[in-house]
Amino acid sequence: MSRYRDSPQPDLQDYYDSGSPTHRLSGNAIPSHSPRTTSNDIPSSPRLGGNSAGGESTTALNTPYTDAPRRQHFGDRRGEFQATNDTWMEKAPAKSKKTRYLVIGGLVLAILIGVGVALGVVLSKKDSSTSTSSSSSVVNQTDANDPSSFEKDSRLKQSFYGIAYTPAGSQYPDCGNSLDDVITDIQLLSQLTTRVRLYGADCNQSALLEAIKQTKVNMSVVIANYPIATDDGAAYERQALVIEDALTTYGTDNIIGVTILLGFINDTKTMLSNMSISLPVGNADAGSYFNDLVLEDVDYGMANVHPWFANVSVDDAAGWTWLFFQDNDVELAESLSNNPSMSIAETGWPTNSTDAGNESNGPSTATEANLQTFLDTFVCQANTNGTEYYFFEAFDEVWKLEEFGGVEGYWGLFYSNKTLKDITIPDCSS
Repeated sequence: MSRYRDSPQPDLQDYYDSGSPTHRLSGNAIPSHSPRTTSNDIPSSPRLGGNSAGGESTTALNTPYTDAPRRQHFGDRRGEFQATNDTWMEKAPAKSKKTRYLVIGGLVLAILIGVGVALGVVLSKKDSSTSTSSSSSVVNQTDANDPSSFEKDSRLKQSFYGIAYTPAGSQYPDCGNSLDDVITDIQLLSQLTTRVRLYGADCNQSALLEAIKQTKVNMSVVIANYPIATDDGAAYERQALVIEDALTTYGTDNIIGVTILLGFINDTKTMLSNMSISLPVGNADAGSYFNDLVLEDVDYGMANVHPWFANVSVDDAAGWTWLFFQDNDVELAESLSNNPSMSIAETGWPTNSTDAGNESNGPSTATEANLQTFLDTFVCQANTNGTEYYFFEAFDEVWKLEEFGGVEGYWGLFYSNKTLKDITIPDCSS
C-alpha cells in the first residue's frame, strides 16, 4: 500500500494538480540586464549562504504546479531570468553570516543513490546510446581488480566545491547504465571535487554509493527523489523504496542531503524519521522562482543560476552569477526564521550547439574557450568567498542532444566519452 497516498497531504498539494510549467516558482522574476560587477569583482567575503544539498524541485506560490516529463527541465531557460524591474541593480550585496551544519546541495530536481551489491543491486549492462567507455580505457589502475588503485591525472585539480552528475544511461525507463562506468566517473570526479549531486533514484543510480565504496575516495552525495505529481505518487514511491534500501545498505556517512518536491517533503521526512535517520531535506529550482512559502518548509534550497540563459556575456558571467544568487536567494533565506541554507544547484557554460541558431546567447558563444573563461573567473573566487555551488556538469549528455538539441547536451567538463575537454582546470590551492 502506498505510504504517500495513505499519509496526510500538505496544504500545497493543490498546487501540484494543474497547469504551471515544472520548476517555476512565481513572484521572484529577475532582470537579465548586465550585472553590477564583472566576473572579476566577486567579493572575497566569509561564508554567505550556508551549506545546502539538492536535487531539482519546484512549486508555485501564485500558480499551480504540474510535474511534466523530464524534458520540461531543459530547452530554452531564458524565461527564468526575465525582467520585471531594475530595482535589483540598486541593491547592495548581501552581508555575510554564519550558517548551520553543512548540508549542501540540484535545476531540475531529484537525485539519489540507492542500493548496492549487498542488496544484489547491480546496474544494467545493456548497451545504450549514452553508454561510455569502461574504466580500463579511460583511467589506469595499478591493480585491475581494485578500483581504488587508479592513477591520478595531473590535469585534474580538486578545485570545485561540488559538481552536478548523472550516470550515463539513467533516463527512466530506458535505463542503460553500468557499475563499471560509474566507478570510472567517480575515479575522475574525485580528482575534481569531494561532493556531487544526483538528479534521481531511478535506473539504479545506487551504483554511485557502491562506486565510492570500491574506489575508497572522499566523496559526499546529495541524493533526491524525482517524483511525477500527475502519476498518483507512483514515481515517488518507486524511488522512495530505492532510497530506503540505499540508506539501509550504505548508511549516511557519504550522504549530505535529500531533495524532493515540496508536496512530498513531509512524507520524506517521515520516512527518514521512521528509520531513525537525521538528514537535511530540501528542494531546488531556478534561482528566480524561490519564495518564502517554499523555503519555510525545507532545511535547504538549491538555486539554478545560469548566466547563459540570462543572456549575460561570458566576461560578466561570474560576477552576475554571484550577485543574482545573493540578491534573490541568499537574502530571501536569511529573512526567514528557519534560516534555510542555500547553494547554487547549477551554474556553468555550454561548449557547443547542435544548430547555429543556439550557438550564441547574444553577447557570447558556446565554446570551450568561453567555458575556460567562466572557470577562470568563477571557481576559485567562489571558493574564496564561501559560495557553495555545484558546477554544471560532469559529462556531456548524449540523450539531451538527441531529445532537445541546441546547447543542452554540451555542458560537461568532459566529453561523453569521459575525456577532458580542451580546458585547464583551475588550481585553487594557492
